[in-house]
Amino acid sequence: MAPKRVVQLSLKTPTHAVCVVGVEAHVDIHSDVPKGANSFRVSGSSEVDVFMVYNRTRVTEPIGKARWPLDTDADMVVSVGTASKELKDFKVRVSYFGEQEDQALGRSVLYLTGVAISLEVDTGRTGKVKRSQGDKKTWRWGPEGYGAILLVNCDRDNHRSAEPDLTHSWLMSLADLQDMSPMLLSCNGPDKLFDSHKLVLNVPFSDSKRVRVFRARGGNSLSDYKQVLGPQCLSYEVERQPGEQEIKFYVEGLTFPDADFLGLVSLSVSLVDPGTLPEVILFTDTVGFRMAPWIMTPNTQPPEELYVCSVMDTHGSNEKFLEDMSYLTLKANCKLTICPQVENRNDRWIQDEMEFGYIEAPHKSFPVVFDSPRNRGLKDFPYKRILGPDFGYVTREIPLPGPSSLDSFGNLDVSPPVTVGGMEYPLGRILIGSSFPKSGGRQMARAVRNFLKAQQVQAPVELYSDWLSVGHVDEFLTFVPTSDQKGFRMLLASPSACLKLFQEKKEEGYGEAAQFDGLKHQAKRSINEMLADRHLQRDNLHAQKCIDWNRNVLKRELGLAESDIVDIPQLFFLKNFYAEAFFPDMVNMVVLGKYLGIPKPYGPIINGRCCLEEKVQSLLEPLGLHCIFIDDYLSYHELQGEIHCGTNVRRKPFPFKWWNMVP
Repeated sequence: MAPKRVVQLSLKTPTHAVCVVGVEAHVDIHSDVPKGANSFRVSGSSEVDVFMVYNRTRVTEPIGKARWPLDTDADMVVSVGTASKELKDFKVRVSYFGEQEDQALGRSVLYLTGVAISLEVDTGRTGKVKRSQGDKKTWRWGPEGYGAILLVNCDRDNHRSAEPDLTHSWLMSLADLQDMSPMLLSCNGPDKLFDSHKLVLNVPFSDSKRVRVFRARGGNSLSDYKQVLGPQCLSYEVERQPGEQEIKFYVEGLTFPDADFLGLVSLSVSLVDPGTLPEVILFTDTVGFRMAPWIMTPNTQPPEELYVCSVMDTHGSNEKFLEDMSYLTLKANCKLTICPQVENRNDRWIQDEMEFGYIEAPHKSFPVVFDSPRNRGLKDFPYKRILGPDFGYVTREIPLPGPSSLDSFGNLDVSPPVTVGGMEYPLGRILIGSSFPKSGGRQMARAVRNFLKAQQVQAPVELYSDWLSVGHVDEFLTFVPTSDQKGFRMLLASPSACLKLFQEKKEEGYGEAAQFDGLKHQAKRSINEMLADRHLQRDNLHAQKCIDWNRNVLKRELGLAESDIVDIPQLFFLKNFYAEAFFPDMVNMVVLGKYLGIPKPYGPIINGRCCLEEKVQSLLEPLGLHCIFIDDYLSYHELQGEIHCGTNVRRKPFPFKWWNMVP
């Protein structure tokens, strides 16, 4: 927008003014008036629009050659519809008249130079910059919304650099331009006008650490792109060449939304007249951007790549587990990436180390890995091996005393898209575990929670996971895709379902069938023994109460019905007041489309089949899912983790565009 300008007329000398196309200028017709004048008439060039602003209840608009009375509060406003070819080539004349005279008592002449100035970005979210007549400064959510979008330039396009592109104040690669949003400055008018006036690009101080702007000079060399705005650089006097009517810039996002940053930034261009002291700003055009949020992908999104670690234990390597993962990815038509021991330093918990997501603008999208603050053996893997061309990286550091188990990303999940009481969550809702409803206890670090909440598009839900020894939400819940109208089911670990199953098997005469049958390193427990174990019964009553509390929260916050939930048989036991899985935790599975890699539970063998596997298959295979049970006992379960903990999946982004939602 432009400040209100008032142009003063003079009877003695012509007045000169610059008029920006489409911007109104008020003309003072009352300050210098001939003696005896009581009316006036206005005429002007065809390129100039002249109109009067007045109170219709007090003033009657003149008809034909009649004149406007001077003794009213009518104001004159002028605007131009096109840029001038020469200085002062548009003209407005005001003639003043007395009571009885047809001859003008005096005339004021206003010479105008029209100039077209605008800053254009992709406000329409089409992937291309188009001239906009609407509001470019405001950002609106929804399918009818508008406003430009910036990507945080957090990938590394240049292999010679070890750091993300956003850490450099200079362009490292021409490919880097694709990660930025184009911005065009239109500046059409006589060259002589720009010799005596300045075009100044500005960024507010509060936004200067959030963005950089590069000036494009039209070549194919890195030196043709120069940073002109950004940290420590708040303004830039535009260098315009004679005849140049369009100047291209690229805008780079530097920071994700967070607790101290709503995600909105603005840039402006001003036409400045330096011929006065102080300098006069004749016109300012402002554009707004929103930083694209980091978005998680749920199990219902198709898998693209499975990550798993090669490790060595006292009993040997996990080579058989890796073979099982290879078979699973082959069935799911998914890429397999094995992190070697030299890179993971025998840290197998790759789900705890990182979470895959993505960022998206209308012109570009790429995956971004969120590195957890746990910082164990895998701490360098996301930064050194995943960060690369069109693969971004983000992390959040936390203060001393450092991370707890709940800061690992096995404690971070996201639901499929849901609708809750008429409120749509087309990208699902993030789920994090905490000590709630307990007072005190372990929580995910505030820095991570604040970051997740600030993204706005996947409103987080806090669950109660501090009842578990490790304390992760993936120990008692997961989601699987289905081909029916609902599109998914939520799976919950269920001690009551397991005890009910064992009771049924006992009543059928299989009470001596044993848990852990087939395991060499674990003592067998018969169904009769487990059902008679008061401590085990008590521990699982407690576990079921904790899961039921979460069940009610999930039903309320995700809008789920009981029919949307599948109870997966599972037992726990308490150790130092915290729960651990009694046998391999089947909900801690890896989901690759319709193929499920499920921890082999080693349940009681009845009629040649594991009754736990048989029960899970009966629950899930009618939904179109394929259950593949995988032995993870020694390499994962005995270390208080399972298959989901030891794998990580990069998935396809949502087809839904985040800017079309209304948070």
